Amino acid sequence: MAATSSSYPPPPPYYRLYKDYLEDSESAPEPPPPIQGSYPLFGANYTTDVVLPSLEDQGVRQLYPKGPNIDYKKELRSLNRELQLHILELADVLVERPSQYARRVEDISLIFKNLHHLLNSLRPHQARATLIHILEHQIQCRKQAVEDIKRRREEAHKLLKESLQTLDGH
Repeated sequence: MAATSSSYPPPPPYYRLYKDYLEDSESAPEPPPPIQGSYPLFGANYTTDVVLPSLEDQGVRQLYPKGPNIDYKKELRSLNRELQLHILELADVLVERPSQYARRVEDISLIFKNLHHLLNSLRPHQARATLIHILEHQIQCRKQAVEDIKRRREEAHKLLKESLQTLDGH
């Protein structure tokens, strides 16, 4: 069987809009404005709003209390214990009554969805903490670089003094 080969397809025609970019960067067209609001993508509607939809909006029963003052640590531990209990119950049901496993799997799925939602609601806090850590690390590195420059400047200054004294002495 003979191998077939083909060359790369030609570039799209709009590449010509950028041919003078190296000589004149203003000659290229402006990028399109960012999308605002909702937009369709691969058959699904998405939005640019960064909002975590509630479990109720997703058609899922919420197993932890509603409200802004949620004790995440307590609720995550509670859901984790409940998950462990339901997994043990599923194992028991699979041994004793294999035909009745579907309800237990649905319960486990509900607990996982609640755990996932709680963890996702902590993402903004995680992002802030990560950003703070990165910025503190950058500050520390810059302070260390400044100290290193000061130390090297002092060493250079000391070497210059010694050189001048050596030259004056001879």
